[in-house]
Amino acid sequence: MSEREAMPYDVVIVGAGPAGLAAAIRLKQLAEANGQELSVCILEKGSEVGAHILSGAVVDPAGLDELLPSWRESCSLAQTPVTENHHWVLTEHKKYEFPHALMPPFMNNKGTYTGSLGNLCRWLAEQAEGLGIEIFPGFAAAEILFNDDGSVKGVATGDMGVARDGTRKPDYQPGLELHAKYTFFAEGARGHLTKELKRIFELDSNCEPQVYGIGLKELWDIDPAKHVPGKVVHTQGWPLSDAWGGGFLYHQANGQVALGFVVALSYKNPHLSPFHEFQRWKHHPAIREVLEGGKRVSYGARAINEGGWQSVPKLVFKGGALIGCSAGFVNVPRIKGSHTAMKSGMLAAEAAFDAIRAERSADELTAYPEALEKSWVAKELKKVRNAEPAIAKFGGTVGTLVAGVDMWMRQLGIGLPFTFKHKPDHTKLWEASQCRKIDYPKPDGVISFDRLSSVFLSNTNHEEDQPIHLTLKDPDIPISYNLPHFDEPAQRYCPAGVYEVVGQDEGNPRFVINAQNCVHCKTCDIKDPTQNINWVVPEGGGGPNYPNM
Repeated sequence: MSEREAMPYDVVIVGAGPAGLAAAIRLKQLAEANGQELSVCILEKGSEVGAHILSGAVVDPAGLDELLPSWRESCSLAQTPVTENHHWVLTEHKKYEFPHALMPPFMNNKGTYTGSLGNLCRWLAEQAEGLGIEIFPGFAAAEILFNDDGSVKGVATGDMGVARDGTRKPDYQPGLELHAKYTFFAEGARGHLTKELKRIFELDSNCEPQVYGIGLKELWDIDPAKHVPGKVVHTQGWPLSDAWGGGFLYHQANGQVALGFVVALSYKNPHLSPFHEFQRWKHHPAIREVLEGGKRVSYGARAINEGGWQSVPKLVFKGGALIGCSAGFVNVPRIKGSHTAMKSGMLAAEAAFDAIRAERSADELTAYPEALEKSWVAKELKKVRNAEPAIAKFGGTVGTLVAGVDMWMRQLGIGLPFTFKHKPDHTKLWEASQCRKIDYPKPDGVISFDRLSSVFLSNTNHEEDQPIHLTLKDPDIPISYNLPHFDEPAQRYCPAGVYEVVGQDEGNPRFVINAQNCVHCKTCDIKDPTQNINWVVPEGGGGPNYPNM
């Protein structure tokens, strides 16, 4: 067996998203301000920073303003401040404007910006590298390393050049071990190492289960006459009837609109397809009007944390911490999380810097959760803690009213005297025989499209001769259990056409995994009713390559 090379650092960060990059930058800022040397590296599984980043996005600059106050001078995000804010309630053929005056003040997008979160991360990476931070794109953290006392020692990247049958190809290279005094996990929603850490250290034993939505997004070049830079639209209502969620349409720079659809993964009907609900939504007259005469240029999908404050797990363990969406700091009703993710990374960085300066290592950074509890992150998330579960519990119409009343009461310093609980998304499906089948219209190739042509626009690529990264705990369950009970819902909840059941008409059904299509959204890992699918990292650099997403 080849020995893996080991590289020591003060802090290793898994994931070059907003949280990971903010943490790294803050560490170096503190080191420079105090005249200390500090070694920091970031591992990024995407082929480049930003390749796997997908968000709407309307960005609250609170985190950026604290981290890099002069960011507006050189960051492309500053090009498009939000100028208009609309909330539409849709029926099949009409839209009704929801008055923003009825919403709590914190729901207003005043002072925010709309643009590409991926490009923001690329810009942050430039700032980080300018401070001497080492960033390794194309290296996927595949394994957690432990010290003899059970504390986290660091991570190891996956081996490269392993064939599907497990043998080594001629270009085989063993993974690298990265050892650290502290390791931050900033993998985003449903990170595969974070999932292991939660299990090993029982981090979620005293919180509600995390719940999720699946967000699907497209970029369109539209008719310049229809483009209104900074116009932000959110929708609720049609076409969803078996789930809750909504759409967004943001007029961004360069004549583009970012549009998308979010479906809560708590839905009950196994016949539902989030992808096809998105495609149907685009045919609403108010949305179609914007898109007609335009051209779709990109597509992607990603799971979103929706559990809120009550689903944030214990953040620290010996040798490391969870930051950003690995922990779940999304403000669901505001549809924003990058600002809270960045702040969590900064607070973790401050705790780690103080510990290292005190010559500590591999212990619990208790100062991080203590600081977060006192921060504006906690204050913001506590205000909206009942919003998602209220809608999940009471449905779109009544739930929206309950959520609105609770948010207003909390804004006024009152709030309901309780916090709603969650149930895991995979427990919510009903039997297929109990639910109506949904007849989705065929795509027209102009406004709506199929999944395979959409995956093509995501620039997704995996080395075909490698072990399948969508692993099954029991390969028989998809056909023996999921198919008769739920009509194997993986065929529909996956937004990339990864899963198929073939041979059913001949009486010999087989479950097929087209792993090369995977856009790393994590929906299968979340929604599979028996939790039989376990998503692990493929070779570094595999997956989507999102431009401007």
